[in-house]
Amino acid sequence: MAKELTTRQEDYSQWYNDLVIKGGLADYSAVRGCMVIKPYGFALWEKMRDQLDKMFKDTGHVNAYFPLFIPKSFLSKEAAHVEGFAKECAVVTHYRLMNDPNGKGIIVDPDAKLEEELIVRPTSETIIWHTYRDWIQSYRDLPLLINQWANVVRWEMRTRLFLRTAEFLWQEGHTAHATKEEAIEETERMLGVYADFVETYMAVPVIRGVKTPNERFAGAEDTYCIEALMQDGKALQAGTSHFLGQNFAKAFDVQFLTKENKQEYVWATSWGVSTRLIGALIMAHSDDNGLVMPPKIAPLQAVIVPIYKGEDSKPVIDAKAKEILNQLKAAGVSVKYDESDNRPGWKFAEHELKGVPVRIALGLRDIENGVVEIARRDTKEKNSVPVDGIADTVVRLLDEIQQNMFDKALAFRTSHTTEANSWDEFVKLLDEKGGFIAAHWDGTPETEDAIKEKTKATIRCIPLNNKKEAGTCILTGKPSQERVLFARAY
Repeated sequence: MAKELTTRQEDYSQWYNDLVIKGGLADYSAVRGCMVIKPYGFALWEKMRDQLDKMFKDTGHVNAYFPLFIPKSFLSKEAAHVEGFAKECAVVTHYRLMNDPNGKGIIVDPDAKLEEELIVRPTSETIIWHTYRDWIQSYRDLPLLINQWANVVRWEMRTRLFLRTAEFLWQEGHTAHATKEEAIEETERMLGVYADFVETYMAVPVIRGVKTPNERFAGAEDTYCIEALMQDGKALQAGTSHFLGQNFAKAFDVQFLTKENKQEYVWATSWGVSTRLIGALIMAHSDDNGLVMPPKIAPLQAVIVPIYKGEDSKPVIDAKAKEILNQLKAAGVSVKYDESDNRPGWKFAEHELKGVPVRIALGLRDIENGVVEIARRDTKEKNSVPVDGIADTVVRLLDEIQQNMFDKALAFRTSHTTEANSWDEFVKLLDEKGGFIAAHWDGTPETEDAIKEKTKATIRCIPLNNKKEAGTCILTGKPSQERVLFARAY
């Protein structure tokens, strides 16, 4: 089965699509630009969602749900916001269909035009801040820390499964605060939650930084981000946290009575990650034989494959396998006993393709010798280990795999983060090596646009706690006080 995959060297883009489709994560849908998330892919998203949800609640946030449809007039209230999303919006103009009087099927009923057109949410700031106006009256109502898990629609024309689709799943946090300092603290806190999740659970190292004005979220005063590096040397924005200032509060007249009995506008944040994280996981870890899943969020952490030798061996092997199965479950391991009719070789290839971290093979001779064969997906190493204490062995191995995957990804990023001190060096690195390039920039949006137009590379972020270093811009030669991170990106 693995031989049917395109290799990374042959065609990285096709390799990625092969893993998504053949690995059982998602499929194309009848609606252009949308995808069907298959059970295995959704199980992965559930593991991500559940862990993130716990982390949000541990930091004091609660979940709510807001409408899918947003009155068109709401978007117009925040000028920068509507400008940023206008080209991506799907619009509902009518509320009813009818049979065509001329017998040509179903048509839109011309008499069912909406009084006000509705936008299918590309993000929920406007509908949420309209609601917050009624919820927030006093300083006692603050802070308001709300998250929602939802789907959104952004009308993408050039799509790629998980990375960029017209409809996708995500979470979006929307918080309100009494002071600017509290809102900035919240923005930075949630960036830390995202970075912790991606590094600890996805085993993907990230760089925390701030976006340039050109790259900020529409309507934000500052956008913080985490940036990850994929195996093809391109960057991927893995999460964003936005300090919105008082922009949305002023647009929707959300004020509160302070302790000093004064009316003030609240301070706001928003933050989100999406199913794009699944794309990041695939491209950061997988290989030419299939997916490689980090144990902490793998839908299935271990699989037991029986090696029968005649029908007489089946009861003996099944009994021992189920004994091991129960031990692993008791230790908190997500495990499956693969009793399907497929041959062992087919099962090995299938579970390798799906990235199951640990595979346990068990035959009669293994039982006689008191051992099992364990194969780890990340390094493909196989070893015979005693069946006694198997649960402790697997738990320990899962931890080793998790750490090894992070270390490998970190080593790759380190070796693909390079300084450039001239334009020629910058272009050569982009074309021949890729990765993050630390280079000086004169701080102007005009130069940023020019670099992007010439090379398709963007400033991914200005790293937090970036060291100051006098230099000259790689394009204009004008003075610069620090390096920023450039890369070509998804």
